[in-house]
Amino acid sequence: MNIDSKLIKPVTETKYLTADNVWRYRPILRYFYDQYEKIKYWMYKEEVFEELKKNEMFKDYTIEQCKQDLDVLLEWGNLVAMQDTSKASTIEEFRNKQFRYQLSEYSVEIERMTIKLENIFIEGASLEPTLFERIKDEVLKISSMAGKDIKVVGPWWRDLNTDFKRLNQNYQDYIRSFYSLKAEELMRTKEFIAYKDAIIEYLREFVKELQKNFYIIEETLKNLPEEKVEKILEKAWKYEKSIPRLDNSEVTDETLIENIKGRWKNFRNWFLGGNKTESEAVKLFEITNDIIRKITRFASQIIENRNSAANRKEEYRKLCKMFLSCRDIDEAHKLSSLTFGIFHTRHIKGNIDRETESINSGIFDEAALELKIKPRIRHYRESTRRTPIVDKSKRKEKLLKKYIQERKQEQEVMDSYIINNIIDFTELPLVPSHVRITLLKWIGKGTASFDYTGKTEDGREFKLIKPENDQRCILKSEDGNLEMPAYKIEFMLKDKKLDAKAEMKIEYEREIEESAI
Repeated sequence: MNIDSKLIKPVTETKYLTADNVWRYRPILRYFYDQYEKIKYWMYKEEVFEELKKNEMFKDYTIEQCKQDLDVLLEWGNLVAMQDTSKASTIEEFRNKQFRYQLSEYSVEIERMTIKLENIFIEGASLEPTLFERIKDEVLKISSMAGKDIKVVGPWWRDLNTDFKRLNQNYQDYIRSFYSLKAEELMRTKEFIAYKDAIIEYLREFVKELQKNFYIIEETLKNLPEEKVEKILEKAWKYEKSIPRLDNSEVTDETLIENIKGRWKNFRNWFLGGNKTESEAVKLFEITNDIIRKITRFASQIIENRNSAANRKEEYRKLCKMFLSCRDIDEAHKLSSLTFGIFHTRHIKGNIDRETESINSGIFDEAALELKIKPRIRHYRESTRRTPIVDKSKRKEKLLKKYIQERKQEQEVMDSYIINNIIDFTELPLVPSHVRITLLKWIGKGTASFDYTGKTEDGREFKLIKPENDQRCILKSEDGNLEMPAYKIEFMLKDKKLDAKAEMKIEYEREIEESAI
């Protein structure tokens, strides 16, 4: 056994299988893997969050938790992130770094390993056009399989599923390689030209074989009666059930038949499509054609860049001959102005609102704009305008009267709840929100005092009486109900005249209000 550095290093990509938040990490990677099978490799965090919220288990899940989970999986190497700047319209959006996420190669293989019941067949990334021929031959036998023995139907069912799995996984892995960052970089290099023709020919042979057999398979599946399908699936189930195994003691008959029907549904949808969705075969046509166009486009750009560099040398050589043939310096200046334009030009930039967005509009076609330019000297200061002091005494007096009137009205409202110098919270009707706030403020003053006494804003002293036997009540207010102890507030002053301290306090509040105005 050869023990090297790869063998002894820890595989951090498997941490999500045993982490504390495994119930969140595994569904996220399983969703990435499901989308990976549908040729959708890059996704935003909002797509992952919306998919998870469909499950009752994630009803309290937030977008911030989703972002944290994606960052953890990114740190462990399960995901690969790339900043998406295509939708950034401002500098702030660019700084916020909207990322797209993709499954790493390790995670793909780990997810395949975890889906043990589906028996996913892993093989190197390649396209096998002969699989279409084999699948077509197996599909043409479907009608005759309804009357065959289970020992014939079982191996036929297994061969069909094995070929379909190999076809599905092989083309996914192979095509995925063309959408990786490494492939994008490789296609832009000159060395890619040598492989261009071989890759295009390889893809075209695959497409030809798909076109040759796809329509036969599609027509056969469309005209297949459901009764025959039910009989075949039942015989396949009986065959699988008849095989003695030691590790399937917990697999029920319902699980086995559901697995077989699910495989048939996936096989049928791959060629015929589902509800309002295209079949995977049609998507495969589009994807392969898109890859061929992409390869051709990159190759033409490389060739064009190579040719443009060669043509530019000829242009420079021709331009040098034209300058050498000038009779004097004035003629050379004229040729230079036509070739290179005007030297030492000054451009003024600013936030200018144009009247039109037309690119054909010239500078003389638009209205003139005046800009004030400040002198660039060290001690320059803008002139300040002197503003006279405005007499606001009448306005202050008006605001003060309004303030006193409001305070008086509030006091009258509070007095309406006092019965025999006591406010009993158990007998209070529905009160406005500002009354509730004032009452709770008085309770707070009383509980904060060691003898449960306090003073109101107008100087009246009161005592807070605690409820007997921990009695509770509900304080009804316009903005909701509050369950609380059944307090009583007893006022110690029977008359409503203000004492000297209260008058001084009100006068002091008025002075503060005037200064604020």
